[in-house]
Amino acid sequence: MYRITLTWTSILNINSEIPEAIELAVSGIFYFLNLKKVKKTQFFLSILSVMIFISCVDKPKQNQETAEATAVETPEARETWNKEKANTWYEQQPWLVGANFNPSTAINQLEMWQEETFDPQTIDKELGWAKDIGMNTMRVYLHDLLHQEDPKGLYERLDAYLAIADKHGIKTMFVLFDSCWDPFPVSGEQRDPKPHVHNSGWVQSPGQKALQDSTQYPRLRRYVTETVAQFKDDDRILAWDIWNEPDNMTGPSYEDVEIPNKVELVYPLLEDAFSWARDANPSQPLTSGVWMGDWSSHEEMEPIHKLQLEQSDIITFHNYDDPAEFEKRIEWLKRYERPILCTEYMARPNGSTFEGFLPIAKEHQIGMYNWGFVNGKSQTIYPWDSWTKEYTAEPELWFHDIFRKDGTPYKEEEVALIKKLNTEASATN
Repeated sequence: MYRITLTWTSILNINSEIPEAIELAVSGIFYFLNLKKVKKTQFFLSILSVMIFISCVDKPKQNQETAEATAVETPEARETWNKEKANTWYEQQPWLVGANFNPSTAINQLEMWQEETFDPQTIDKELGWAKDIGMNTMRVYLHDLLHQEDPKGLYERLDAYLAIADKHGIKTMFVLFDSCWDPFPVSGEQRDPKPHVHNSGWVQSPGQKALQDSTQYPRLRRYVTETVAQFKDDDRILAWDIWNEPDNMTGPSYEDVEIPNKVELVYPLLEDAFSWARDANPSQPLTSGVWMGDWSSHEEMEPIHKLQLEQSDIITFHNYDDPAEFEKRIEWLKRYERPILCTEYMARPNGSTFEGFLPIAKEHQIGMYNWGFVNGKSQTIYPWDSWTKEYTAEPELWFHDIFRKDGTPYKEEEVALIKKLNTEASATN
């Protein structure tokens, strides 16, 4: 006698949710076969028939689940905005004037956003000072490690920040990646500032280890796509700055530990990051600001600078030189026939000042974001050369920043000028 000793569930373990009727039918077949003399051919034909039947019954459900998963995972991506769409967007904005904002109680992006050190009270107070002088926008940095550690908490804190900023009439440009300063970021408690040193605790995103490890790129993709998707239709967000100064080699601060092929690694990742952000189909424009080099001819520009401008919906740039150089660079960038925003300026000893730059920007309708707002743990009142030159006290001429921690302006005449120009611009909008 040919005796069957297998159970039906050991063979048909293809779906834990087989309908009860099928389960009973299969059990019946095994019961019958265990009692009767059957040939091997008959046995396997019986099993094959049951499996075909199960497959046919279960296929619609599998197809439905696959379709639902695809609908969630592949949102409709968008293209780079054409000039008309970009300029139409800009016509709907006021003259944009603000600062690069980090609360005075945070040394860097991680300390600003981590749950233990997120400080909405200070953010509310300091953005209130911005509102008082007519500022209507801020540029604010995020970090990939924040998403890796706690995406849900990050989004909750972003929403809390945006509610505060919106209360003060301020729209935000979020920066996703940054190639400046310390290439070895670590989440958790951040170090104390090094006395009298400019940006002694600011960190790159992604860090050097992640940049060199392509197995981490899927994580970076999730950070970009999920973060942009979470806020893709939020009108409290003005724009997404994909990568700050992507080819910055950090100068004397960390040049001894920077990798020589950094730009070679950043270039394809920057291109991917633009694509990842567009995959989320954001209603806000994307950009990445050029910051160095000769931009007088597009063809002669560095490849990474051409990539930045070609992928951007709106044009952004940085300039810490004198007013003549600032205006020259504006003229160069006008050839792209897109909105232009200067997302970093104002280094007083260099000749980059509010009184020198803002009237030019207003005339050319250039959005403006100075570096630094309140003197705090980032210590950007000290100049860049504080990494190589010793300072023992507050410099007589501040490098960046507008306010002291108690809300008093460093220079009353600067605050008066910012407020005056913003009031004039508001009256004509």
